[in-house]
Amino acid sequence: MPKLILIRGLPGSGKSTIAKRYSGAIHIEADMFHMNADGVYDWKAERLGAAHKWCQDKTAKELEAGYDVVVSNTFTTIKELRPYFNIAAANNIIPTVIIAQNEFTNVHAVPEDALKRMRERFVWNISELFENV
Repeated sequence: MPKLILIRGLPGSGKSTIAKRYSGAIHIEADMFHMNADGVYDWKAERLGAAHKWCQDKTAKELEAGYDVVVSNTFTTIKELRPYFNIAAANNIIPTVIIAQNEFTNVHAVPEDALKRMRERFVWNISELFENV
């Protein structure tokens, strides 16, 4: 039975670092969508929806193929987590959710005002997502 591990937290909290500890699992994050052919991070707000759709589709595909998957995104809200819980349910999986809370320098230089908005909307209690699993 494949596993789905969701790692959530603000930029610079160590999500990717934690994800890399799961050797043998497929690591997916929306930031990967923003890497250009030269390996340079090229984030554009207008591509954010496409990045998350790509991440969800890749997660579903890898789980259906039987692989363990680790997804590391900010996941500040229940709305952002719900598609992954739906993917898990479709594969008869109960996901594991980890909150990264370290305070490293965020590698994508997210402005402080954006970090503040993310902190303010971060939902800690996600128990409702587990009610129907």
